[in-house]
Amino acid sequence: MATTDETRGSRLRAWMLEGLSDMGKGKPSRLKETAQDAGHKGQPWWRVMCLTGVDYFSTLGYQPGIAALAAGLLSPIATIVLVIVTLAGALPVYRRVAEESPHGEGSIAMLSRLLSFWKGKLFVLTLLGFAATDFLITITLSAADASTHLVENPHLESALHDKQVIITMILIALLGAVFLKGFLEAIGVAVALVGIYLALNAVVVVTGLWQVITEGHVVTDWTAALTQEHGNVFVMIGVALIVFPKLALGLSGFETGVAVMPHVKGDPDDTEARPAGRIRDTKKLLTTAALIMSVFLICTSFITTVLIPHEEFESGGKANGRALAYLAHEYLGNAFGTVYDVSTILILWFAGASAMAGLLNLMPRYLPKYGMAPHWARAVRPMVIVFTLVAFLVTWIFDADVDAQGGAYATGVLVLICSAAIAVTIAARKAGQRGWTIGFGIISVVFLYTTVVNVIERPDGVKIGACFIAGIILISLLSRLGRAFELRVTHVELDDMAERFIRDIASRTPRFIANEPDNRDAEEYRSKKDQIRADNDLPGTEDFVFIEVTVTDPSEFEAGLTVRGEVMHGRYRVLTVESSSVPNALAALLLHARDMTGVRPHVYFEWTEGNPFANFLRFFLFGQGEIAPVTREILREAESDRDRRPRVHVG
Repeated sequence: MATTDETRGSRLRAWMLEGLSDMGKGKPSRLKETAQDAGHKGQPWWRVMCLTGVDYFSTLGYQPGIAALAAGLLSPIATIVLVIVTLAGALPVYRRVAEESPHGEGSIAMLSRLLSFWKGKLFVLTLLGFAATDFLITITLSAADASTHLVENPHLESALHDKQVIITMILIALLGAVFLKGFLEAIGVAVALVGIYLALNAVVVVTGLWQVITEGHVVTDWTAALTQEHGNVFVMIGVALIVFPKLALGLSGFETGVAVMPHVKGDPDDTEARPAGRIRDTKKLLTTAALIMSVFLICTSFITTVLIPHEEFESGGKANGRALAYLAHEYLGNAFGTVYDVSTILILWFAGASAMAGLLNLMPRYLPKYGMAPHWARAVRPMVIVFTLVAFLVTWIFDADVDAQGGAYATGVLVLICSAAIAVTIAARKAGQRGWTIGFGIISVVFLYTTVVNVIERPDGVKIGACFIAGIILISLLSRLGRAFELRVTHVELDDMAERFIRDIASRTPRFIANEPDNRDAEEYRSKKDQIRADNDLPGTEDFVFIEVTVTDPSEFEAGLTVRGEVMHGRYRVLTVESSSVPNALAALLLHARDMTGVRPHVYFEWTEGNPFANFLRFFLFGQGEIAPVTREILREAESDRDRRPRVHVG
């Protein structure tokens, strides 16, 4: 019975960790790639566009209604402003992001290069908090809007009107199930949904435009009302610019476009360092999606404004949150309208797929690398379960209310676009491209203005984003603390001199002295050796090799170790190492020396002066401090067999 349980457990673990590299192409996995992963060679750009498009294009389900409520009769003009900002602002920015960061990290990676040490890590965690806000709220808001379309369908309203939260959670669970099945299946579903949805929207748009042409008075009525309300065209443009930030949800989709970039197939001769084909095809993806969406946004905002009475957009109205569905039922009948509702519900439900893909591509690239998540966080399926559970919690907190989540969604979108605009401005400046620097600088100002206005009007978005940021930072630091004694050196390389020192001393009892480099003069090495002999009562005939570790970036978690040997002052053999952590470097080198020679080494320390807790904090934050006991604990964690564990002496 126990064997059966163990077999089931091992199968479950293998299934959960299958596809470990699937969402993180470009980041080698610690576990062996599965056959499924080996077969994942990327997809044509238009198929990946459909994955990002389920988020971007699905905003047609609610964007015309949002524009009508925010701008009223000016909705088409405000939407034209949005399209101009999209094509002249967001699109050039993200085309440059794709060029500068072709492995899916996006603007976060570009900006993180500007800061090092813990400042850089905390900055990345903050941006990841906004990314999590954007992507997770995309999942919950889209599912909530899909359930709204479902419960407000004339055929189902009476049966489902009080079950929106349950329906939303079911939709989120189904989305998670698709990703548990496999990422390639998610792309296939996205292609079908986007194709059908855009075709149905084209029918509604053509029908709406035909109604506008045949009922010519609706246009004259609209222009007359517009002139009466706003006076002249300059006032109209001014008001449209003012209300534009409220339409910012129409900019969603660009960040996910670059986040899933590793899944674009590219050219056969692409290299990991410079995937030129992937960059070119991702630019095609971004441009095509932006052009398609721009045409639909302008057409839908126009026909909904002139054909739908304004009171129907208000809360409780038949067009509230479903303006195009209203037109489908009104002009094409309830049968077509129901088909349109089903299509809208499906694409809104699956809009979370691009967000989930973005999360699964982004988070495993940073958190495990920083030691701020367990190793299994690089696998797809465990992370899908985690994100699905968080989405359940968000849905429950907001009671599946679309409007309540809108502020957080817009804030996440705008902060990420701002970070991208600033990143490409800096990149252009470093490249000496004065024209692009000025252009991107102007775009950055526009998006900063949009973000500030949005935050002032809807401060709840920042509050929700702050909760995500605080949660990510807290969990990340706790994870880092929990993994403090983990051996995190990926590999050890010795130069010829270092290897010669270790093999020579292994012919006797291999004894190493951990020395903190100071003046590195002859007196320092002589006095250190005398002190170790006296503290440990060793005879003068014993031979030693010094190990000196220089801390580079203590905020890094995993790295390789390069060991160099040198003879100081003609008689003292010294192994020099650069690492993010002194105890980890020492433990890794001792284990490597044991494995290389087959002899268990000894290492000698002196006790660190000062408060042990303060010294541990120094180790946690700066890679040095309580060296001796931490080195011993890392060795104990790494080698369970006491008879094979390198021996640690402290005097």
